[in-house]
Amino acid sequence: MATDSIRPAAVAGTWYPGSAGALTRDVDAYLSDVDPASLPAGRLDAVIAPHAGLMFSGPVGAWSYKAAAAAGPFDTAVLVGPSHFAAFDGVSVYPSGAFETPLGLAPIDDGLVRELMNASSIVQALPAAHRREHSLEMQLPFIRRVMPETKIVPLLMGYQTPQTIHALASALTAVTRDRRVLLVASTDLSHYFDAATAERLDRRVCDAVGAFDHAGLLEVFEQVPEGERGRLVACGGGPMISVMIAAAARGARHGRVLRYMHSGQISGDNSGVVGYLAGALGEFSEGANARGSIH
Repeated sequence: MATDSIRPAAVAGTWYPGSAGALTRDVDAYLSDVDPASLPAGRLDAVIAPHAGLMFSGPVGAWSYKAAAAAGPFDTAVLVGPSHFAAFDGVSVYPSGAFETPLGLAPIDDGLVRELMNASSIVQALPAAHRREHSLEMQLPFIRRVMPETKIVPLLMGYQTPQTIHALASALTAVTRDRRVLLVASTDLSHYFDAATAERLDRRVCDAVGAFDHAGLLEVFEQVPEGERGRLVACGGGPMISVMIAAAARGARHGRVLRYMHSGQISGDNSGVVGYLAGALGEFSEGANARGSIH
């Protein structure tokens, strides 16, 4: 594999351990805290997972990936996250090669990338947009640990307009139907409110995921001024809604909140917290439901 097609890890050694041994220990510890009996049983189409530093988001993201590991195997994980640094229209894909991680290279499914680009002009090869971005990279420690044979398709959403949200959902539906593909929406929830306010704001998102109501979530998203959506709703609200729409088109009928926490529960500082959600979308048997939902 050509070295110029490998996207170097941007936050290894800062947002998560940079050595394989230390990273494996941390990831395994978070996974071991997940109660398998609380995970949904049935077909899994998609998960929602956070992307903060591992010490904050790991206890939540582990629930998403424990559910994925139980429901797999998957040939490819299509990762959809927000672009925090690069501004652009549409969706940027890193088209080929691999993402570097301390747990080995995460290879890109370049065939599925080509199909996505052919399915919609909204998806463009803009590898530079991925250079500093952490929203997809923070999914890789879990993916490399619980599904190391799974390839990835890395997608970053630029301006999160309704047109882009729906166009991406249509493209994802077209190329992933009847395939062993896991859709992954990468997002954190509200940012830097006190804990009580954060829980109130985040309840809207958790309720929409639990009700599998992508239209309701889009309505919440659009009620907030564009520049405030990441702070008041979710920085990856657009990616999350796209994944929910595509999952529904693939046959998913249920949403589950697997875990909700905020950063104050880790740091002890409840004055300005970030909310984190682990969610699952699919066709589940009754009974398995949300530990950690907001009451």
